[in-house]
This record gives sequence, structure tokens and C-alpha cells, in this order.
Amino acid sequence: MGRPNLSAERRAELLPAVAATFAEFGYRRTTTAVLARRCGVQETILYRLWPDKRTMFTASIEYVAEHSQGIWARELGARTSAKTTAEAVLDYEAVHLGEFGLYRILFAGLSETDDPAITRALRQAYASFHDFLRARIREHRRSRRARGLPSAELAAWAMLGLGTAANLGRELDLLTGEQRAELLRTVGRQLLGS
Repeated sequence: MGRPNLSAERRAELLPAVAATFAEFGYRRTTTAVLARRCGVQETILYRLWPDKRTMFTASIEYVAEHSQGIWARELGARTSAKTTAEAVLDYEAVHLGEFGLYRILFAGLSETDDPAITRALRQAYASFHDFLRARIREHRRSRRARGLPSAELAAWAMLGLGTAANLGRELDLLTGEQRAELLRTVGRQLLGS
């Protein structure tokens, strides 16, 4: 039996604090000194775990995708109603979308798309969100025998856009929590075909 990878364990331990820091300050305003302070370690520790700030940022983008899908998996595993998995995720997000502020990492990454590594991390994150939603939408439509709707492929992109619009409404104080929830529930249900 091999030895555990202590660096991987330590990265996993520190990544929530790293991601929260990038979510708060963005990519450009976050320094490794701030990251180290927020993690309660010396900068040298961070550089032993990640080669540079960009790699810490791309790991944070990956963390957003993994964290979100972990929450969805737990929600779906605890589901007791007759709702489809798509309805359950939509209802959960109507209440909880953006509550951790991690979407700000994705927003910050969009201003860094001239960097291929950051673009690659963003593409993978959004592709994983899309794949997850597309599968839930297909499952929902099969169970409800929904017809005459945009493809599940397009509906999943529209759902991602809907979540982005709700988070913009939050960031810019344009939508209340109730309005964001209503937006997600009503337009989201239309996209599902409910």
C-alpha cells in the first residue's frame, strides 16, 4: 500500500480558504501574502503546494465546480419528494444560489481569458455544470414526456445563464432574494418543461 499524498491532503485542506479569498478579492487584487494569511500559513507553504498564484486560482475554479456538484449530489441523495432531480436542483438553487459567493471566482476568471490555463479551467467548470444540468433536464423530460421544447443541450446553457443573471442581480443589488428565487423557479420551470 502506497503512502498517502500529504501535499494533496494539505491542498484540499487549504483550498476552501484559498477559494474564499479569491472570491472576496478577485484574481488581480489577491496576493500570495493575503492568501497565506487567510490560510494561516507562510507563503513558502503555499508555494510548496502550488507553483504560482495562477495555479492557486485555477484550483479555485475547479473547487467551485466540485463544491457545487457535491452540494447537488447531497441534495439529490437526501431527496424524499416525487420531484425529478432537475426540479430538486432548481428548487435548491432558487433558495441557495450564490450563498457562498464562489461564483465571484468564475466572474473574476472571465477577465483573465487571455491566460490559456485560466480559460481551460473555466471551460472545464462550465462544461461540468452544463453536463450535470443537461443530464437532469433529459431525465426530467423523459419522465414528464415533455415535447416541443428547446433541446436539453440549449436548455442547460439557458439555465447556466439564468444562474449568472441571478448572481449579477445579487452583486449589483438589482434583484432581491425573493426576485432571484422567483426568476429561477419560474423561468427555470419553463426551461424544464414543467
